[in-house]
Amino acid sequence: QVQLVESGGGLVQAGGSLRLSCAASGRTTSSYAMGWFRQAPGKEREFVAAISKSGSSTYYTEAVKGRFTISRDNAKNTVALQMNFLKPEDTAVYYCAAAKSPYYQTLEYMYDFWGQGTQVTVSS
Repeated sequence: QVQLVESGGGLVQAGGSLRLSCAASGRTTSSYAMGWFRQAPGKEREFVAAISKSGSSTYYTEAVKGRFTISRDNAKNTVALQMNFLKPEDTAVYYCAAAKSPYYQTLEYMYDFWGQGTQVTVSS
């Protein structure tokens, strides 16, 4: 069992940056591939970024490529999402998730554990 807690959300102007962090307790994150998803008001939750168990492979949805970076520190049991050049359309609740797989996953149903989410609001 893994408990995930996100932090770092907030209100930022368009063009600004935020760094989200996901802290894990229970089993160590090094046992899981990790991912970030987001859900905007009135929309379904969508994939944002994922990283393999080792951290050697990453994958991003097209909308955030070149602006967001996912990283992990297995020694500290944390995963981060650095978000630069934020746009109003990035406004959403961001969720951290863990998958029982060594490889990064992009599909929601492949993830076994989820955090409660952190709100990111980008003003124009």
